Amino acid sequence: MCNNHDKLRSNNKDLQNIEKQWDRRTFFKKTSLGLGAIALGSLLNSEKSWANVGSFADDKYALDALVKNNLGLPHHLPKAKRVVYLFQSGGPSQIDLFDYKPKLKDMFGNDLPDSVRAGQRLTGMSADQTAFPIAPSIMNFKQYGESRAWVSDAMPYLSEIADDLCFIKSMHTDAINHDPAITFFQTGSQQPGRPSIGSWISYGLGSDNDNLPTFISLVSKNGSGQPLYSRLWGNGFLPTEHQGVQFRSGKDPVLYLGNPENYDGEDRRNMLNYLNKLNGIAYDTYGDSEINARISQYEMAYKMQTSVPEVTDTSDEPDYIFDMYGEDSRNPGTYAANCLMARKLLEKDVKFVQLYHQGWDQHANCPGGLKMQCKNTDQATAALIKDLKQRGMLEDTLVIWGGEFGRTVYSQGQLTNTNYGRDHHPKAFTMFMAGAGIKPGFTYGETDDFSYNIIKDPVHTHDFQATLLHLFGIDHERLIYKYQGRRFRLTDVHGKVVKDILS
Repeated sequence: MCNNHDKLRSNNKDLQNIEKQWDRRTFFKKTSLGLGAIALGSLLNSEKSWANVGSFADDKYALDALVKNNLGLPHHLPKAKRVVYLFQSGGPSQIDLFDYKPKLKDMFGNDLPDSVRAGQRLTGMSADQTAFPIAPSIMNFKQYGESRAWVSDAMPYLSEIADDLCFIKSMHTDAINHDPAITFFQTGSQQPGRPSIGSWISYGLGSDNDNLPTFISLVSKNGSGQPLYSRLWGNGFLPTEHQGVQFRSGKDPVLYLGNPENYDGEDRRNMLNYLNKLNGIAYDTYGDSEINARISQYEMAYKMQTSVPEVTDTSDEPDYIFDMYGEDSRNPGTYAANCLMARKLLEKDVKFVQLYHQGWDQHANCPGGLKMQCKNTDQATAALIKDLKQRGMLEDTLVIWGGEFGRTVYSQGQLTNTNYGRDHHPKAFTMFMAGAGIKPGFTYGETDDFSYNIIKDPVHTHDFQATLLHLFGIDHERLIYKYQGRRFRLTDVHGKVVKDILS
């Protein structure tokens, strides 16, 4: 036991009773493999390997695998130092934004051929339709930049930076409804309970900033639609120190971070020191890694009392920055303001910033709803990429834009010359990426004339996740955590790196 805890123990009968229950046999049973893991961590001579050792300490087979595979991270030279994931919740319509299909104009109102649908699964909202009328996009498309990328007039600001973007037009996923589809993208499983991408990266690589969390989540207040759940940025079965921390707009960006009313906080440091000693004794006694995670969280909360007000204050930003991001950027909590906040967090070396914006679920009035969503997001998205580029940060910052699935070519409900609705479509949709290690001005993958099926270079959700980890220097097959007797990873037993989009 640690000598610096002796005085505290001598005055605490509860702790004395706990230690009496810690007999010699239990001690060796609980720590024999743990001591070996610690020794192994020092031999690997990697600070990051400590996080990996903890999950293998009770399993000899896993320890052997650790030696064999050298799980000290990163596994190879990374291209990305940080990432901002602009998640467009609801499923943006690829056929109205990026996946131009001019032949559809001559098929207006025709029933989508059965050979195209090929018996694919439908949602409950379309299952009772007797006809599936083709709804060509009413948006106007043009090619932009030297890359000649197709972008609709709904995205005028993004069209200006087309040569910085890599469009993936052949994304596909397994889930057809929002909750499991979003959960699948964020955690690698349709079922809740798994760690999110940001938590996996935090676990594997640790933090580059001692005063802010590794993983921060922002949810824009000017979005609406399907609900979002905190488990989407949760740590699952990983230690709790790796969970995402949600920053909110308003007086308290992080809940319960500030001191209670009429408390000046002068003795807070002394309180935390004493609490850490108690937790240290508990860890010495039980060896539970979650105790250390709790200690880390208390320490981070203390540091964030100073760092959070500083990083969330945008009052010192020049007018031209606000003008670039749009008028909403002066309104805390909007998508534009959160994009600006994301840039400030990335400047502070926060490794993973997740920004959620709801409202892309246009089952009816798709043209009108889509134009409103683009008005709220297009300028700020482009501004963020421009801002990172002008600061020299885009070279090692990965920007991701996309939703959980796409939309159907056929209209859900009534079709007119100016209006249509689109149902969920998981079989083919578009995302784009920019920045660290990604080919700029590049389009990958291709869909059929109906934007319904992929005909070239399919990219599955697990492939996307594997590629994201690869850009951080992580081999997705080697980032493993043992839980309840099974070795889990973000990509489950699937996924391959999409090397053709890498620069």
